[in-house]
Amino acid sequence: MSTEELLTITHFELKFPFELRKPISCSFELLNRTDNHAAFKVKTTNPRKYTVRPNYGIVLPRSRCNVTVTMQAQSEAPLDMQSKDKFLVQCVITHPGAAPKDICQEMFNKEVGKYVQECKLKVVYVTPQRPPSPVPEEPEEVNSPPITSKPEKMTHNEYSAPRVQILKLVEERDTIIQKNGKLRRELESLKRRDPQKRATVPILYAFLVGLIGILMGCCSS
Repeated sequence: MSTEELLTITHFELKFPFELRKPISCSFELLNRTDNHAAFKVKTTNPRKYTVRPNYGIVLPRSRCNVTVTMQAQSEAPLDMQSKDKFLVQCVITHPGAAPKDICQEMFNKEVGKYVQECKLKVVYVTPQRPPSPVPEEPEEVNSPPITSKPEKMTHNEYSAPRVQILKLVEERDTIIQKNGKLRRELESLKRRDPQKRATVPILYAFLVGLIGILMGCCSS
């Protein structure tokens, strides 16, 4: 800092997060690091577009003052997001008993032997910060009812087909039993009529009995 610097300005760019149809504000600080009372005044090249609070005042020794600049709501975006607007901060030394109401334009006129500090501030448009997107919630698990398998029911046709087959086999078995009885009676009759054919009767009888047993086994299965 030079010996002629009365007030230190925190930054020389006024950064406005530009948004349409919405007033936008930014601020800067004036630091008085000297033992003098410093009077200041803020001017702009576009006073209809901006308001400054406070636009003039006194900064006491070893103290600071915050200045807020508000840009009026804009209906159109500037070309290439560039601004030609500027601000000028003027500072002079004043006497200890001075009050803000005593500040006038003549105090900042440059005269011989009088030092007036001037600082120019540039307007810069920046992209507004967007709020972070919410973290998507994990979908809740849906407890679906357990799937129980039901025994398949046989259709009428599927059920009736084996039943008909069983009935048919039963009828065939009954027929074979009847024929078996008839053959036994005929064999007994042959034994009584022709004694010479008795030797062949047991063989024939055994063959018939075996055949009947096989047929009955098939029916029972």
